Amino acid sequence: QVSEYKEAFSLFDKDGDGQITTKELGTVMRSLGQNPSESELQDMINEVDADNNGTIDFPEFLTMMARKMKDTDSEEEIREAFKVFDRDNNGFISAAELRHVMTSIGEKLTDDEVDEM
Repeated sequence: QVSEYKEAFSLFDKDGDGQITTKELGTVMRSLGQNPSESELQDMINEVDADNNGTIDFPEFLTMMARKMKDTDSEEEIREAFKVFDRDNNGFISAAELRHVMTSIGEKLTDDEVDEM
């Protein structure tokens, strides 16, 4: 599971410097249909920023993920996440919709990978 978290971390860490900034966090959240304010982004980082340097490194990211895993998603949160992918609101996520969202967060997938998902 750590390798999956490393992959997720690298999606956030756009410049590959090993730190997630508020700007990088905001970019990913907006691509997922959220619209957090600067102060909300800063609060999210401050929650897990153990060394108080204003960014999230990988160990801090793991802490954040562990907390998120404990707070199991409510049905409403899962429905909201589904809506991000189901762009035409037909109750299904097509390959094209999946590809669009994954591409918008910087994840380049082959057609085979999309079909497999």
